[in-house]
Amino acid sequence: MPAGTRIYAIGDIHGRADLLDELLCRINEDIKIRPIGRSLYVFLGDYIDRGARSRETIDRLVEHGQNCEAIFLKGNHEQIAIKCLSDPSLFDQWMRLGGLETLISYGVVRHALGSGRQIVEMQAAFHRALPRSHLRFLRDLQPSFFCGDFFFAHAGVRPDVDLSKQKESDMLWIRDEFLSSRKDFGKIVVHGHTPARDIEVEPNRVNVDTGGFATGRLSCLVIEGKSLSVIDTR
Repeated sequence: MPAGTRIYAIGDIHGRADLLDELLCRINEDIKIRPIGRSLYVFLGDYIDRGARSRETIDRLVEHGQNCEAIFLKGNHEQIAIKCLSDPSLFDQWMRLGGLETLISYGVVRHALGSGRQIVEMQAAFHRALPRSHLRFLRDLQPSFFCGDFFFAHAGVRPDVDLSKQKESDMLWIRDEFLSSRKDFGKIVVHGHTPARDIEVEPNRVNVDTGGFATGRLSCLVIEGKSLSVIDTR
């Protein structure tokens, strides 16, 4: 990492605004104890769904981006939510991924979706309920980011494809082919998407997703110079 820069890379939040608040407080404490010229937050995607407080989570992130230097990456859950605004046929897939909890958090629906007509009605209601700042936030999410020797993407990258030529679909959805690869990707890939009991540190990648939605452990990888450390809500 360039001198004078410290990155805080935060894993999948999934509607746990409570854990996000706790983690950001711990990061603030770390910055006070160990001041540095540039503190950069990198959020690795999957901010919504499954947890009960997706709307509050986006509120917190929008506010955080106004007050701190932050990079917000797109997760596969945000991708589907955005597409559902224009394509009602994707609602079933979104619901299977925890989208119902997101709709409930926006006050759109309080029960499972049924007929096609209900889905169209929910789509229109979601449009109306989504604040402009939230819509702008979701549409402005980046597929990837790199700094120093590190490349950040929600799910990972496709092996044997140059980092500059990665497809967004791979960076949002890939699993086994990436996770099992021992190849040098050119940079160390920092990702989430696949929950693990602990942060996984491999020679070519670091997985920051510790399944906060289910475990209560939201994790942050701290990168400074040549060192790695962890802040979490455990």
